[in-house]
Amino acid sequence: CNTCFLAVNISYMRSSFDILKAEDMDKINQTFVPEFLLLGLSEYPKTEIVYFVVILSMYLVILVGNGVLITASIFDSHLHSPMYFFLGNLSFLDMCYTSSSVPSTLVSLISKKRNISFSGCAVQMFFGFAMGSTECLLLGMMAFDRYVAICNPLRYPVIMSKVVYILMASVSWLSGGINSIVQTSLAMRLPFCENNIINHFTCEILAVLKLACTDISLNIITMMVSNMAFLVLPLLVIFFSYMFILYTILRMNSARGRHKAFSTCSAHLTVVIIFYGTIFFMYAKPKSQELHGENKLQASDKLISLFYGVVTPMLNPIIYSLRNKDVKAAVKYLLNKKPIQ
Repeated sequence: CNTCFLAVNISYMRSSFDILKAEDMDKINQTFVPEFLLLGLSEYPKTEIVYFVVILSMYLVILVGNGVLITASIFDSHLHSPMYFFLGNLSFLDMCYTSSSVPSTLVSLISKKRNISFSGCAVQMFFGFAMGSTECLLLGMMAFDRYVAICNPLRYPVIMSKVVYILMASVSWLSGGINSIVQTSLAMRLPFCENNIINHFTCEILAVLKLACTDISLNIITMMVSNMAFLVLPLLVIFFSYMFILYTILRMNSARGRHKAFSTCSAHLTVVIIFYGTIFFMYAKPKSQELHGENKLQASDKLISLFYGVVTPMLNPIIYSLRNKDVKAAVKYLLNKKPIQ
């Protein structure tokens, strides 16, 4: 009898273990999603072909414009300075940022294929967040470079030596990559409970976090720390740099000197205003939305994000080419240069 009782208990324990194991497997299957579905502008199917043509045209301008700037900064000896080195980095960054998301957006617009794999979404999120973080730091570095050039011109070659500005750019890229690894890994480890529909063009991190079916307080805290380090601190560097620059320019006796100082800063300041203006418009507006206008507001959010991701990288080479005589001269030289027979 004791043997029978023991056998019954063992059988019961095995069946209970199998039930718990099956429940755990069901839970894992419910929390893990193999792919995501990007809605984009699926609610406006008639306008998708128009957006395809517009985005493709902008993307080609981005590749050509930033490619020309990079080529000019490398092959023209007049542009071998910290300012144009940072500008070349910014152009390369814009090309990488748009290339990580725009091709998939174009495919979804023309073929209606809106699904993206889990790993593909993680890679897209990583590059998007890394490029955005790095660009914030690069803009801060460029503002500091302009401050030293205008406020301390005699010490400029010493302060902004080749080793220093290469190290500054390297720190920007490395910090942006590390920040993106942390944010992406924290976001993609969340359970989504089979909720895989992203109401966006790309795997934007805030859109993905909305799908999580668990507490995301850790993600919010790390995002706040990231915003302080990569948005607020570079913005403070830019603000105080231009305060000192403005003070120095107003003290200049020569009108020609003031005009030259303003012209060297105007392009960078224009890019900063467009970049930070778009970011704060996206993330600083009230979160409460009226139900009757929710779809309209969501569509406007996606279009603003598209402006940030496509229009800003397209405008950067145009702004720097129009506002800088050295860049215009270098571009004209490259375009008019005849190939060696």
